Amino acid sequence: MSTRFKDKVVIVTGAAQGIGRGVALSVAEEGGLVVLADRSELVHEVAGEIKARGGQATVVTADLESYNGAQLVVEAAEEAYGRVDVLINNVGGTIWAKPYQEYEEAQIEAEIRRSLFPTLWCCRAVLPGMVERQQGVIVNVSSIATRGIYRIPYSAAKGGVNALTASLAFEHAEDGIRVNAVATGGTEAPPRKVPRNSAPMSEQEKVWYQGIVDQTLSSSLMHRYGTIDEQVRTILFLASDEASYITGTVLPVGGGDLG
Repeated sequence: MSTRFKDKVVIVTGAAQGIGRGVALSVAEEGGLVVLADRSELVHEVAGEIKARGGQATVVTADLESYNGAQLVVEAAEEAYGRVDVLINNVGGTIWAKPYQEYEEAQIEAEIRRSLFPTLWCCRAVLPGMVERQQGVIVNVSSIATRGIYRIPYSAAKGGVNALTASLAFEHAEDGIRVNAVATGGTEAPPRKVPRNSAPMSEQEKVWYQGIVDQTLSSSLMHRYGTIDEQVRTILFLASDEASYITGTVLPVGGGDLG
């Protein structure tokens, strides 16, 4: 068993399900002291899985669309373990699927709040401690959907994550802080326990969503969706010391689709 994260304090946001849950479980298996952050109480189930396997986990339920929520997570990590070594920003995801001109003003703002602000806020909250210690790692979860159809506000948010990644890496390399991103491609995952959009899709919305699926498959050189494990392995690589000479990079994991 690898011990890449032995005794490292690792915050994983969006840890209740999907890729975030997979990252949290894997970090714990490799010896990490995991701080699980999510606004869903389901995150406690993930902590239970980790502890049942002999790992250590601290849970913080917080809304990371606000800076206060991000501060709560970082403060809890520092109170429990004294520091944060790694931040993995996983919160985000398309809420609606439709042509841009069909989006309402409030929907556009909600997409940006969901898929850009949690990463912005968490980076802001964790940086002072990392700068003080002159070391740290940040891995942001982006998307190849920066070039895609029927989710333009989400695409714009993830483009912002990519720009944040490059600029933060440039600004803080001298502080011993590495910042990278994984641009995830289409990923097979179990049905979400907490849907991003609780309203059932109309027949037209189903057509638009299928358009996203078709475009994703056609853009991938492998013409398939990836697995959660395929995304997790790349995130963990960039978060580990194995990637010690990599910073400012957005690594696409989309079967050849570069986004």
